[in-house]
Amino acid sequence: MLKKIEAIIREEKLADVKEALRCIGIKGMNVFEIRGQGRQGGIELSGRSGTYHVDMLPKLQVNIVLSEHNLRDTVDTIMKAARTGESGDGLIFVYPVDDVIRVRTGERGRNAVMYPGDIDEKKGGPNGP
Repeated sequence: MLKKIEAIIREEKLADVKEALRCIGIKGMNVFEIRGQGRQGGIELSGRSGTYHVDMLPKLQVNIVLSEHNLRDTVDTIMKAARTGESGDGLIFVYPVDDVIRVRTGERGRNAVMYPGDIDEKKGGPNGP
């Protein structure tokens, strides 16, 4: 079964997360600039005109679709690379994926999300070397 990871992280942690994922063999991902508010409810900023509250903070959303057997290692890797220990480090959501179709080739399922040298080849996962 395929899974989708949707990780909301701090903007300044993207390079660390991408490098950590590359090291374990994650090759495909999408990154979106987003704004949001979590438990912290925003931040107070002080300027010339006084103090004001910013409640929709800039974050990044990293999306990855991968084989279920790679889920735990990938989530652990994101958590370690994205963590600062401060409020606002983010969240990770995991969703089931019913199907994936590669437009160019028509490949479906796991084969559609595999890349040469990816985590399945590195770990020798199901149907890997």
